[in-house]
Amino acid sequence: MIDKNIYIEDLVNDYPFSVKYLMQKGIKCIMCGEPIWGTLEEAAKEKSFSDKEIDNFVKDLNEMA
Repeated sequence: MIDKNIYIEDLVNDYPFSVKYLMQKGIKCIMCGEPIWGTLEEAAKEKSFSDKEIDNFVKDLNEMA
């Protein structure tokens, strides 16, 4: 199960489809050539997403999984 505290590295390794989803949301994970370290929540907060938006990301990703 995916939650907001999942590390980006684990997310993309365990759920490869998440890369495209996050890129569509403006969160570049690995394709930009510079990997993001930290959690999904931290990466989203750096892009100024709200807690509600982050919760929606988690919900969407779990539905896709």
